[in-house]
Amino acid sequence: MRVAVVGAGPSGLVTLKYLVTAHKFLGTEPIEARLFESEGEVGGTFVARVYEDAELVSSKQLTTFSDWRPREDDPDFLSAGRYVGYLKDYCTHFNLWPHINLSTKVVSVSRRTGGGHTVVYEKDGLEDSWECDAIAVCSGLHVVPNIPEIPGIENVPVTFHSSQFKKREDFGVDKTVLVLGSGETGADLAYLAVTSPTKQVVLCHRKGFHFAPKRNPTPIILPILGRKPKPRKTLPVPVDSSRASLFDTAYIHPWLRKTDLLWKYYNWYVRAILWTTTGTTHGLDQWVGGITPGLEDSDKIFFNKSNKAGPYVSAPYRPKQKSLLETLRSAIIAIPPVDTHGRQIDLAPFPERIDATGTVHFRNNGRPEYERMKDSNIKPDIVVFCTGYKQVFPFLNNSSADKSAKPYPTAAEADVRDIWARDDPTVAFVGFVRPSLGAIPPLSELQAQLWVLSLVSPGRVPRPLAPEDERHYRLLHPPESRVQYGVDHESYAYQLALDMDAAPGALEVVGLGLVAGGNRVWRLPLVWALGANFNAKFRLRGPWRWEGAVDVLGDELWETVARRGWFFGHFSLSALPMMIFGPISLMFWIYATIWELLMGVVEPPKMKAVKVVNGVNGVHHD
Repeated sequence: MRVAVVGAGPSGLVTLKYLVTAHKFLGTEPIEARLFESEGEVGGTFVARVYEDAELVSSKQLTTFSDWRPREDDPDFLSAGRYVGYLKDYCTHFNLWPHINLSTKVVSVSRRTGGGHTVVYEKDGLEDSWECDAIAVCSGLHVVPNIPEIPGIENVPVTFHSSQFKKREDFGVDKTVLVLGSGETGADLAYLAVTSPTKQVVLCHRKGFHFAPKRNPTPIILPILGRKPKPRKTLPVPVDSSRASLFDTAYIHPWLRKTDLLWKYYNWYVRAILWTTTGTTHGLDQWVGGITPGLEDSDKIFFNKSNKAGPYVSAPYRPKQKSLLETLRSAIIAIPPVDTHGRQIDLAPFPERIDATGTVHFRNNGRPEYERMKDSNIKPDIVVFCTGYKQVFPFLNNSSADKSAKPYPTAAEADVRDIWARDDPTVAFVGFVRPSLGAIPPLSELQAQLWVLSLVSPGRVPRPLAPEDERHYRLLHPPESRVQYGVDHESYAYQLALDMDAAPGALEVVGLGLVAGGNRVWRLPLVWALGANFNAKFRLRGPWRWEGAVDVLGDELWETVARRGWFFGHFSLSALPMMIFGPISLMFWIYATIWELLMGVVEPPKMKAVKVVNGVNGVHHD
């Protein structure tokens, strides 16, 4: 079999790795794979669209691949440059370089008569072609900037998209900077602007945002007694590595996932923690710009973990006088606000138009920021569009010698776990999902595992990849949202593992710990139960089983779990949900068993079919 991979970002590299190593795990004939990358080095977006001080918002524990771990001296959040170095080391370790064609642009992909595909590519000004049986589209470079129309934008001296931004000095000196878009890139660039010698920085949003911490917060208990933050031997654990899987994704009854109980718990938990520690529920110490009411629940939003801009946005809105309730709360528990040294980011609605003088007229969104900014005379010297990208695949040109050949699908039409179209498994889209709180590369690894398995050894996929198993991990975006491919990281990862029979059960993990011996006897079950859905968990069993997974979980990832704080970690994110949802799943199991005995069917009675972020495809039995 011959397979082409388009794109040498994390998704393309991990897909290539599973293609060229498939025969070692699946007992099949070796696959001939070629990767085509238009740039001169691997790394994808982390090379092409990187800017000063760019840092991953997802942790190294979650982001790095299951069988190639970060260095011990790497910080929790890698710089973009270090992550590119990690990817290059990955290529070297798994001997991927002979399969990688750099500075090679894919011009077109077309269907061959009788099956398969023809890839036409250009290198050094010369065109050539390669015939293959399947193709994996993993290219984030085949996107175009999304530039919304703003009447009068031509009246601003300098405008550019965030993809063109490289360093702070691009803002100049004593300039007014208008940043359009309040996602992670918008927040990053607003922070870089406000910490540069600019005159004013204005951040514009459409429907609000939710600043989330990259690390679990460590509030001061009883600050009224004069307590101050204490130096820590180790930093707080990253938020995306904090959720426990037991009774959250593992061992949750399928009927329970048809309710919204787990969603309600996490919505309550997030709001309770935010208010308790900072006095506001919009986001971490976020006093303005909250998500539009009705859309603010955790099943509908992407958390913005680029929160360095948060204190600068909140500065003009933080209450000057405390209410009695706020005085009591902050006397008991508090996270001290960051000192912005008098600098601030002015929040504003999205522009309605820019007049001939270059003055911005903002839309009336009925929020406090409009009232504050409506009479301001904002004449930006620079406008930066941080408004995302549109996915386009110009090389899938649907031209073919066989005029009856069906057209190529798009990523949006990949209806099997968001990877391939049900009627066209030879074309995969790897990495085209966006987690609300997590990372794309580890999801790409699981996507690649499932696609390669189904492609070369479909008999090893143990259960039908049914559409009804998918709704529990999808985010509920409004129909008008530009992004419709949001997923919950933990639920999606676990579903893909179940699809491959790669999710171990409790007794199996205990057995693996006993065989390994030493501290693995207790560490392995605890990491399995209390740890997030690290990909190494799903290398303990299944078609891609890897001996080194026990050591990764028992050493590196055990240290991550052990770093959690007791109340704002082990209790609130592990013990409390387990105490709530463990018994609830047990009650569902008893009820379902009685229902099946009496009614002779396994379908639940009428229940509200609501997407649940933490459901799985059935109860996991040992």
